[in-house]
Amino acid sequence: MRAFVPLTAFIFGLFIGSFLNVCIHRIPLNESIVFPASRCPKCRSKIKPWDNIPVVSYLILRGRCRNCGEQISLRYPAVELLSGLLAVAMLYRFGLTPSFPIYYLWACALLVITFIDIDYQIIPDSLSIGGAIVGLVLVWWMPLSYRDALIGLGLGAGLLLVVIYGYYFLTGRQGMGGGDVKLLGMIGVFTGWQGVLFTIFMGSLLGTMAGIPWVLLKKKNMQAAIPFGPFLALGALIYVLWGDLFINWYFGILR
Repeated sequence: MRAFVPLTAFIFGLFIGSFLNVCIHRIPLNESIVFPASRCPKCRSKIKPWDNIPVVSYLILRGRCRNCGEQISLRYPAVELLSGLLAVAMLYRFGLTPSFPIYYLWACALLVITFIDIDYQIIPDSLSIGGAIVGLVLVWWMPLSYRDALIGLGLGAGLLLVVIYGYYFLTGRQGMGGGDVKLLGMIGVFTGWQGVLFTIFMGSLLGTMAGIPWVLLKKKNMQAAIPFGPFLALGALIYVLWGDLFINWYFGILR
């Protein structure tokens, strides 16, 4: 693959990442993601086009609003870079096929879900349920059958429902929210039942690895709320990009 193709994908991904920042900020507030144009959250001044170039403008402005000097969160260029890298990763995974834009947009939805869940501990239905519906419509251009997508949807939502009600029955407390159920169901549409099992395993592993140090550093108890959505999203991305390598490596050890 020639260098200009992944470079184009990366630059395209940077600009998509700028839009994803708008989604992360506005969707939890039930605001339009189209109007008004991007503004500084403090002085409300409209951001000029030349101050809205992904990553570059942040560096030129040294992370501050041109008008009021308000600090701009490092998250903005981070999301833009992640979006660009995801575009390149999905391009290498699927090549110039219809699956590439489908799975890249799916990855963008997971990126938005991750940061919203971190900030608000919610996963908007518009992204999880909406993503599942879109996935079922586009499944013919994805590398799995319609049957696998439906099984993935049912298994993804069903497994977490069992876990949630089982945990509540044993402890009298709610461990996870309904948003995680819908998210894993959406993930199942794009990955099938195999991806659901891998995502739960990898998400739980990553969540444990991150959660224990977080509890110790924050001096909280083990019942402290830690968003599980970001770990499910990361586990799903790992499966789509490198799942075969992980599975072959794991079963190679068992031989």
